[in-house]
Parts: sequence; C-alpha cells; structure tokens
Amino acid sequence: MAGYYRKFVKGFSQISTPLTRLTQKSVPFVWTPECEASFQRLKECLTSAPVLALPSGTEGFQVFSDASLKGLGCVLMQHGQVIAYASRQLKPHEKNYPTHDLELAAVVFALKIWRHYLYGVRCEIFTDHKSLKYIFTQKDLNLRQRRWLELIKDYDLTIQYQPGKANVVADALSRKSSGFSGIQLTCDDFLIRDLERLQLEVVSSSDLELAQMSIQSSLEARIQEAQKSDSDYSKLIAQIGSGKTPELRISDSGAIFCKNRLWVPVFGDLRQEILSESHHSGYTVHPGSSKMYADMKLLFWWPGMKKDVAEFVSRCEACQLVKAEHQRPGGLLQSLPIPEWKWEEVTMDFAMGFPRSRQGHDAIWVVVDRLTKSAHFLPIRQTDSVDRLAQIYVKEIVRLHGVPRVIVSDRDGRFTSRLWKGIQQGLGTKLHFSTAFHPQTDGQSERTIQVLEDLLRLCVLDFSGSWEDHIPLIEFAYNNSFQSSIGMAPYEALYGRKCRTPLTPTSFGDRQALGATFADETAQKIILIRERLKAAQDRQQKYYNQKHRFVEFQVGDFVYVKVSPMKGVSRFGQVSKLSPRYVGPFEILERIGKAAYKLLLSESMPDVHNVFHVSTLRKWVSDSGKKLSAGEVEIQENLAYKEEPELILAYDVRKLRNKEIPMVKVQWKHRTAREATWEKESDMRRSYPYLF
Repeated sequence: MAGYYRKFVKGFSQISTPLTRLTQKSVPFVWTPECEASFQRLKECLTSAPVLALPSGTEGFQVFSDASLKGLGCVLMQHGQVIAYASRQLKPHEKNYPTHDLELAAVVFALKIWRHYLYGVRCEIFTDHKSLKYIFTQKDLNLRQRRWLELIKDYDLTIQYQPGKANVVADALSRKSSGFSGIQLTCDDFLIRDLERLQLEVVSSSDLELAQMSIQSSLEARIQEAQKSDSDYSKLIAQIGSGKTPELRISDSGAIFCKNRLWVPVFGDLRQEILSESHHSGYTVHPGSSKMYADMKLLFWWPGMKKDVAEFVSRCEACQLVKAEHQRPGGLLQSLPIPEWKWEEVTMDFAMGFPRSRQGHDAIWVVVDRLTKSAHFLPIRQTDSVDRLAQIYVKEIVRLHGVPRVIVSDRDGRFTSRLWKGIQQGLGTKLHFSTAFHPQTDGQSERTIQVLEDLLRLCVLDFSGSWEDHIPLIEFAYNNSFQSSIGMAPYEALYGRKCRTPLTPTSFGDRQALGATFADETAQKIILIRERLKAAQDRQQKYYNQKHRFVEFQVGDFVYVKVSPMKGVSRFGQVSKLSPRYVGPFEILERIGKAAYKLLLSESMPDVHNVFHVSTLRKWVSDSGKKLSAGEVEIQENLAYKEEPELILAYDVRKLRNKEIPMVKVQWKHRTAREATWEKESDMRRSYPYLF
C-alpha cells in the first residue's frame, strides 16, 4: 500500500531505504531502530492528508529536481502549489555516474514521469547544478547525455539555476528562495478557506490522526427533491411500508434506495444529466455501454437503465466518428461471374515505385485473364500518357488475344479518363471499376502484383542486373507455374499443355494432337477450368463469410464514410492517430448490386467517387451533438485527408554530433496546443511557406 501512494509522499525512496534493503535476498532480516523510524515515518505520511492541488490549465508548471548518492527526487508545482512528488532510489549502475549525469538524470526522470502534464506546454526546470543551465549549448557530450538531450528537446522548457540548498527535494516546500517561501502556509490557507466556504465540520478524535468530512452532494439533493415530485413516489413508499419489496429502503434523509442504489425518477431531466456526465465527463471519456453501465449501477437505479445507457452511447456523435468497430467487418463476399472463354474478361492494375531502368521505365502494367489466370507484365513509365498506354495495349494484348469483352480495374485516373473510355467504347469493351476505397474488387490483380514483386526481388538477389531484364523470364515462370484455383498452369489452360523448359524430358509430350481431338480437349479443359473456379470461389466465399457479417442499408438512410489521415510532411509526432475515422453523415441515394451504395456527397468532395462498398460505411444514429462534416476536412480522391498546419509556436535547433537541425513547433488544424509537434524547419518551409 505504501508503494501505491508513493507519489504523494515527499522523499519516499529515502524514507523507505532501510525497509527496502530488508527485502533483498542477501540481507538478513534484522529490525533495527533505523527500520522502526522509517516505518513510523511512513505511517505518519500515509495517515496525514498532504496538501496537494489538482492541475489548473496548462500554464505555470515548474519542476524542482535534485539528485544525491541515495536517489533522485523532484517536485511538480503550478502557480505556487504542489501537484505531485516523485522519487526513486539509484540503480546499481547509476551509483557510478558523475554528479553532472546524476543531476541530468533527475531532470529526465521528472520529464518521463510527468510527461502527461509537461509535453506540449511551456515549463521551467529548477536545479542546483549550474552547468545544466548550459546543456543546450555544450558541444562535448557523452553518448548518454546526447540520448537524454534528444528527449529533453521534445519539451518546451527552460532550465534555471537555484543556488545552494534551496533546491533540495526533502526541503522543497520549506527552504525555497524568497519567492517561494511560505508555500506550505499558502496551501494550508487555501485549504482552510475552502473548508470555511463549504461549511464542513471536521470531526477529530485523540485516537485518530485523519479528519472525517461529510459532504452532501447537490446532485443527491436534487434527486431527493425529484423523487418527492414524481408520481410513483407515494406508491413506492407504500410498498416499502408493507414490506413487499425488501430491496427498497428509505434513508434517514428520506431518499429511496434500491439495493443501496439511489432511485432516479422520471421527473425532470436528471436521468439525461447523469447519463451525459457519466459519458462525456473528462473523468470517464466516452466509455462503452457495458463499462458505463457497470459504473452507474453501483450508484443509481431506475427501471430500464441498462437499455437507456446502451441507447445513449449508440447515439453519441463523437463515439460514432472516432471509435473503431470491434465486431466482424461488414459485407459478405460477392464473387464476379466466371467468364465463358479465354481473354474475354481481364483485370489490370499498375505496380509502381520501381527504380528507373536503363529504358526509363519505373512501373509495370499488369494484365491478367480472369479465366486462365495467364498474365502479361508490361514495363511502362509512370508519366506515360493515356494515348501511349492505348498503343501498348493494342500491341501487347489485342494483337495476341483479341479485344476483351470486359475490363475490371480500380479507379486510377488513366482508366477513368475520357480518352481511355472513348477508346474502349470504340473497341466494344465494357469498363467495370471497383467501388471507392475497396481494392478487393480487383483482388486478382492485387495478388498477382504481390507474386510479381516477390519474383523480381528473387531475380535481382540471385542474378543481379536491372529488374526490367528479368521481366520476360518472370512472365514465363508465372504463366508456366501451377495455379491451384484452376488446377493447372495458365499456359496449359491457354494453349492446351504446359510449355517446355530445359528440365522437360525430350520424349515428354511428343504425341501429335489431331485438330478435332485438340479442339475437344480444349473445350473439355475450359469446362473443367470453370468448374474448378466455381469450387474455388465457393471455398473462398465460405471462408470469407465466416469472418464477416451481413450489413444492409435502406435508401434514405444516413451513413458515415471511413476515411484515413494522410501526412503532408514527414513528422516526428503521431497527431494523425488522433484523427477521426469517419466523416458524414451522407444520405444513401441508391443501392448498387448486393454490397455497394451510392451516396449524396457534399460539394466539398467533387473528386470522390460516390459509390462505396458496405464495409466502408457505418450507420448514423441521430443525435443533437456535433457532426464532423466532410467540409471541415479536405477529403482527397482516395478517401484520405491531409492535415494542414495552422501556426508556428516556437523555434529550436537540434544539435547532433556533426550538424544542427533547425526545428519548429507546429500547431495543426483541429488540434489543441498540447498536440503540437516538432518538425524540420526545412520541410515546413518547402511545403508550407506561407507560415513563415
């Protein structure tokens, strides 16, 4: 128990040193007068209420740190009042530290343990080691000091020198300089004035050192008044008098309790007030319905309270916007129909981000037949125009396989351009695009790209050279490899048999296939392939649906759309993790197929496709709370949004071994000052010059 309350006891580690020494394995248990004094001192500290204040705002924080050969100690203060104490004993290796490192360790200890108070706000550090005042400008630092300095520079602080013994933690409240003398008296005065203002009686006894205080909550008094005004009050009083309901009782003040829980009547809006305080308060921070009910049922009761709690939480606007779903994802698997013939339906996508080859190519265009799974890997430039892509398409695809009937692809700008649509319309090809933010629609191309990238890595590792030099053999290896979904290699499905390789025996496959026989075998193989694809789809659908749930919306419903934050610059912080997960709500205009919906998007999202898969939607439950509309954040075409900086708060320089890096402290839009982050000044000037 003593260790649990150590942060409220000044110099806990020094006081408890004789006792903690007894817990070591090699030390015999001998109760010395020193141990007895330590024990009695801890009892005194734990049974007398320390004068501690709660933090008020984010300004005026001061940290007084000190180190000795026994341990580290520090005091956190704000506006002249003590917030908390912290101390610990030195670790065995720390006892060898020089004085400078010990004093710096005390500062680091304070910053780590009170990070939730000090990070992102301005504070002052007071130490009796004068050289720490110049730690930011010292050039000769050891590795330990450099590591600690990197941590210290994450904080907006200044280090001040406090001379003499005025900064000893054990005497932090009684031996400050003149500006801090009388802090204990001031805190006592505040406490006495608070007691007098609240008209509290202190009941003391010679046998007790703790004071007892009795406070009647204003909320409890209001509930009692509401009980007497409720129409059911007289009925409950009668039931209690008759003894028919033993779980009900009347307190001395006249309040009705049910199993020691205060009954909250319908009269007035007390139920809503209690629900709101239990959910929105800074001491609870939006708990789920189960946790919220578990806490409330210890104090309050009314009929149907559990149902009211669940409904209140489900309508919370903030929870709907930011909380992740902890249930199976929505949307069952909807497989595409199996094609009738080879290269009638194809999928295509781009694999990007490759090093520029000698031919100037830095991307691969992947085109896959949906029936035979045969594929072509076409090196291209990311900057190639749609006209250039059309030429490659005719030369490499149409020339070999004819014009496809259907092309399935994502919503890449080149595929959705009017020129590409016009070319395919002239060829008589239908374009089927994936829904917004749902690449699983073209899962075949995504999976093929994964295999392609793995093969490229292996070839570059084994054979070296440019990646483009290996593309022809990689395409051959892929098409001549067994595919479990069709039960054969793509080449065999396409041409009737596997292609020869250097490992193929000379006598293998020498039989001559007659025209009629070959045609019959080809037709039979197509039937067999379609049957195997259907069986594979059924297996995939069964496995997928076991981990997903059926979700359905109606036209006219309002839904949220899942979004993801996109960082504008390389940042040290993780502000984007605090960003909302959804925006909206938007009205459903039309149902597209079995698992997609067309939404009425706002005017601020002109580039976003308005058809979404059901897995990216969350039903909106109406509430009068605030909605985060899409107009408050600029939504990109890929359903990401870019966080924009709003203000430069401070400047600093991070000193490394051989260079200095100018840094700026940035406050971001829709973020508080405590969520500001330190960024490289060069990155911010390049991306956001208007801030300077």
